[in-house]
Amino acid sequence: MPVRRSLLAAAAASVLALPLLVSTAAGSSVADEGTPPAESGLRPPDKQSVVTGSGGAVSSVNPYASQAGIDVLRRGGNAVDAAVATAAALGVVEPYSAGIGGGGYFVSYDAATKKVRTIDGRETAPARMRADSFLDPSTGKPIPFDEAVNSGLSVGVPGTPATWEKALDDWGTLSLAKALRPATRLAADGFVVNEEFRAQTRLNEERFRDFSSTAELFLPNGELPVVGTRFRNPGLARTYSELARDGADAMYRGGIASDVVRTVKNPPVAAGADRVVRPGLMERADLAGYRTVERAPTRTTYRGLDVYSMAPSSSGGTTVGEALNILENHRLSPTDRARSLHTYLEASRIAFADRNRWVGDPRFSDVPTAGLLSKDFARARSCLIRPDATLTSPLAPADPRRPASGCTPGIGSSEPYEGPSTTHLVTADRWGNVVSYTLTIEQTGGSAITVPGRGFLLNNELTDFDFTPLTEGVPDPNLPGPGKRPRSSMSPTIVLQDGKPLIAVGSPGGSTIITTVLQTLVNRVDLGMSLPEAVAAPRISQRNRTTTDAEPEFLDSAERATLEAIGQRFVLAPSTFTPAPEIGAVAALEFTGRGQVTAVAEPRRRGGGSAMVVHPRH
Repeated sequence: MPVRRSLLAAAAASVLALPLLVSTAAGSSVADEGTPPAESGLRPPDKQSVVTGSGGAVSSVNPYASQAGIDVLRRGGNAVDAAVATAAALGVVEPYSAGIGGGGYFVSYDAATKKVRTIDGRETAPARMRADSFLDPSTGKPIPFDEAVNSGLSVGVPGTPATWEKALDDWGTLSLAKALRPATRLAADGFVVNEEFRAQTRLNEERFRDFSSTAELFLPNGELPVVGTRFRNPGLARTYSELARDGADAMYRGGIASDVVRTVKNPPVAAGADRVVRPGLMERADLAGYRTVERAPTRTTYRGLDVYSMAPSSSGGTTVGEALNILENHRLSPTDRARSLHTYLEASRIAFADRNRWVGDPRFSDVPTAGLLSKDFARARSCLIRPDATLTSPLAPADPRRPASGCTPGIGSSEPYEGPSTTHLVTADRWGNVVSYTLTIEQTGGSAITVPGRGFLLNNELTDFDFTPLTEGVPDPNLPGPGKRPRSSMSPTIVLQDGKPLIAVGSPGGSTIITTVLQTLVNRVDLGMSLPEAVAAPRISQRNRTTTDAEPEFLDSAERATLEAIGQRFVLAPSTFTPAPEIGAVAALEFTGRGQVTAVAEPRRRGGGSAMVVHPRH
């Protein structure tokens, strides 16, 4: 497969504004239910899943968000500016997946220095958090998971506003105020409700009704939002305006901070709700003390390419990297697709076994990042893979500090739970800068707690901690602790060839983020698929579990029977927090030569994504 790359061609910019929507009453989603958007004047931007052109590119899950980023590029902004504008718009139109109440990881390629840089904007635990904070003191056992999720106790100190300001100050050309303008306008004027937004609201309806501020905003007039009507969020518009005026300090030291702490400590439980809602531990000092961390990216090579991603506290870079290193010891070919998929599944199984044992917040644990990404360690681990048999999960981890131990099988711990939501975006500009950015509030709908009057949901990221050690007597790097970042699977990735950008890719999906990014790269680099084909292909996700999650299309494939004959076991991917049994929702781009870039979004998953370029090639 030829792998090609180039820098984006320089191009003149023109200005296109976000579509204006006629205002309605605050907090409403009202219109004639039978009137199509085109007749009522409510028209979202056009949506395409694949587009090639020049001058810059954006891909995200939503056309309003992609349009916000493209508008910034057309006005002369760079990829960092566009990424922040896109992310802020996602906080409006994808509020159940991301927003200023959460955190994320920002990976950027700088064309001037030819360096990849990252920002760890992961949420942190409050200073009062302890290793036993999720245990019931009367029993010593973990509290019910549902009680942990829907509580102030699960809310980590948000990192997203600090990430935006840090990225813009260090690498952007716009102020935070200017980058927030498209999203502020979108929140005030409203957007057209689509099937996905309604379906995600329905999935969360029961718990949303238990919090008065959430029900008031997301269940207007006590009902689900109607497809084709306008949804406005004036509270978020005011909040964005405050951030524009005062900077991120508004979130960490100002009025927003006061409202967040009050909400975390006294969640606004609706009258008559019988849900057990635990108060949180956050104080004003936790917000005032929050800092992003500029980390060195992870790096490995694969088939002659350089693969960069996010270092711990995320496990994405180390786990995708280790799996790729293992796969490099095997031949993958489109002519034997079943065997290639078997090898992919086994490499992922092994990498997850090591991830669960070793990866946590490096400020609190000695994470052997270099060892996990060692080619010697991968060679030792790859000897476990047999073409005619499947490994038994949970597989035991090996010690990357002693690579020779890698070929010893054994029984390990099971995979900890991690919410399947999150969102991802990629941007590129005419100068060749690239951003791959994953942000989240944890599971779809986060903690279900909306900050009253502020228009955004709070995260439930602290449930990404292990409530108790995964294996008794074995150190667990992911137990709760004061100021600690919970382990994440977010894997914003940038691939270089000969020092220049080739591919940027990432996905939501909790722990399936890792396998989604890994499978997309394998599809593209090894299995002869174009990037759009690699994104659209049916997904399977093995995370050191006894069974492998699979999308419906794969369960109907010829490869399934071949793989099951050698011991692989497949189950339908869950749809607990998504409307359909899907795995991931990729946003990606690829430089294709002669100043051209192809932006790629999902054609179907989560209702289909939105890819845009500044100057489309017709």
